[in-house]
Amino acid sequence: MATDTIAARRLADLVGDFDRDPAYVGLADALRELIGDGRVGYGTRLPSERDLTATLGVSRTTVTRAYAVLRETGYAEARQGAGTFTRLPGGPVRARDRALTPGTGGAGTLDLVCAAATAPPGIAAHYQRAVEELPAHLGTSGYYPAGLPELQAAIAATYEARGLPTVPEQIIVTPGALAATAVVGAAVAGPRDRILIDSPTYPNATQALRTGGARLAVAPLEPDGWDLDAVGAVLTRQRPRAAYLMPDFHNPTGLVLPAADRSALAERLRAAGTVPVVDEAHQALRLDGQEPLTPFAALDPRTITVGSASKSIWGGLRLGWIRSPRDRVEELTLARIGLDLGAPVLEQLVLARILADGADELIAANRARLRAQRDALVAALGEHLPEWTFRVPTGGMALWCRLPHGDSTTLVDLAERHGVMLAPGPVFAPAGGLNRHLRLIYTLPPDDLHEAVRRIAGAWAELGATGPGAGGRGRRRTSPGPVLVA
Repeated sequence: MATDTIAARRLADLVGDFDRDPAYVGLADALRELIGDGRVGYGTRLPSERDLTATLGVSRTTVTRAYAVLRETGYAEARQGAGTFTRLPGGPVRARDRALTPGTGGAGTLDLVCAAATAPPGIAAHYQRAVEELPAHLGTSGYYPAGLPELQAAIAATYEARGLPTVPEQIIVTPGALAATAVVGAAVAGPRDRILIDSPTYPNATQALRTGGARLAVAPLEPDGWDLDAVGAVLTRQRPRAAYLMPDFHNPTGLVLPAADRSALAERLRAAGTVPVVDEAHQALRLDGQEPLTPFAALDPRTITVGSASKSIWGGLRLGWIRSPRDRVEELTLARIGLDLGAPVLEQLVLARILADGADELIAANRARLRAQRDALVAALGEHLPEWTFRVPTGGMALWCRLPHGDSTTLVDLAERHGVMLAPGPVFAPAGGLNRHLRLIYTLPPDDLHEAVRRIAGAWAELGATGPGAGGRGRRRTSPGPVLVA
């Protein structure tokens, strides 16, 4: 990952109106909070003392002493002749990621890591029909590198219904969205290339995107959404070959990229020659009756879109797909053959039947359950952990919580002893940080969610988090939309 530099003006905007009694302590606290949250990435070169002094309008001594506090507490290091670079105590922590190993906590453990719902009612009938149709395919090799033609056509029709003209030949069916992301990573970027990603982001996607050997260029995601100027600066400096985006119910934050910002971001990517790789795994999970926003591919025809049946229908239906621009189909198909030769025929028949009959009923059932479970989780947190803050998402499967103080990795260890599996912030931080964040999924039944929060509250109390804490004293950021505040 390339070393980045943050400009004095940008850093001043981020620290905001920090506590000035005394000023060097307030500035140091604000900087530590930004570094710990990952909004100033690990290994970033900080502005010179002279530049930051002039921009903040403080004395040189204030900045000098603040930087000294950062170094003493493990949040920065000085490199002779190069400047001051951000660090984290103990290094860029990669906390344990249980996302692909659910249920490892033993009997009675509640898993709030694996964001996948149980199957909706009625799906078994589609499997039965698929089994009846399977004999017609037993005389073939069973290898369909681009997918069963009837499933390609059914998926293409879903894009047509969203106002995005698509022919079946543009669809490549894969064994899940993660496999689709790996195919794209192998096709679009090689060892000398970079791929732009957000921080936080979905951790398994970062590994998949590196399939072709690409390096990552990180743009921190603000609490209230995408900072397009910051994204533009990364595009200008690092010229990434591709950009991995989740504009619809971003994982883990649940944020949605507004329509105007989609157009502006599409224009910036075009100007930089950067190919958008858009993950739409959660786009169908609109929980509050809102209308879907324009697909990103309608704004930039170069867009490679990744879709999934696992989130909107059922995690056990291990199918995803790529919607490719026409001129990249062959390239992506060849990359796919280098990884696998096709998705299972039976599952493709199942999804083809679901889409042919209209998946609206199954997806609506999934939405209704997720809505009730989201509301139950929000209510339980309000009752047991009212000091935690988060944005109530309008879709997706998770809450992105910010602890008032403390460390989420330590809390995760304690929560496991209380019988709850959690995903700490550093798991989602490709550039390090986010140690005061935690993702809580709401794919369990309401009673289980309430019990999980009750147990988490016990772990939180054991952590000693009922005191005033030692968090930074920089400006408290607020965001529009529904927010639960202590």
